[in-house]
Amino acid sequence: MRHVDFSPLYRSTVGFDRLFTMLDSLGQPDQAQSYPPYNIERTGENTYRITMAVAGFDERELSIEAHAHVLAVKGEKADDEPAEQSEFLYRGIAKRAFERRFQLADHVEVTAASLKNGLLHIDLLRNIPEAMKPRRIAISAEPVSTPKAIEAKLA
Repeated sequence: MRHVDFSPLYRSTVGFDRLFTMLDSLGQPDQAQSYPPYNIERTGENTYRITMAVAGFDERELSIEAHAHVLAVKGEKADDEPAEQSEFLYRGIAKRAFERRFQLADHVEVTAASLKNGLLHIDLLRNIPEAMKPRRIAISAEPVSTPKAIEAKLA
């Protein structure tokens, strides 16, 4: 049994809808895509890098689009066959089109992309607004005053 039912958790939590939707989507067969291979690495405290192996593709055949917490990387080979007809005895270099999607967390933005030696590097930055960062609250050492009593007159 591979399916987990999260519906009871939807009733008892507030604000975790996106998390449960992402967990539900993990079991979907279309998520089993393995081409092209990629790495996700942390390069600093708030910086990350996605590295994809896209050998055989150049800059014009790749497109990167970030929209609504989704980063989509698409690759489509141009059909530029040589003029002479050649016969392949073995074809091991992938020439297929691909589309790879990554879910981005809140406040993560793409800062740069570069292609070098068949590796596509996409740099990401997590930019948390100042209002959402944790802040330290100072504790004062004032003496505790005695509680005030309410006085009432007897009639």
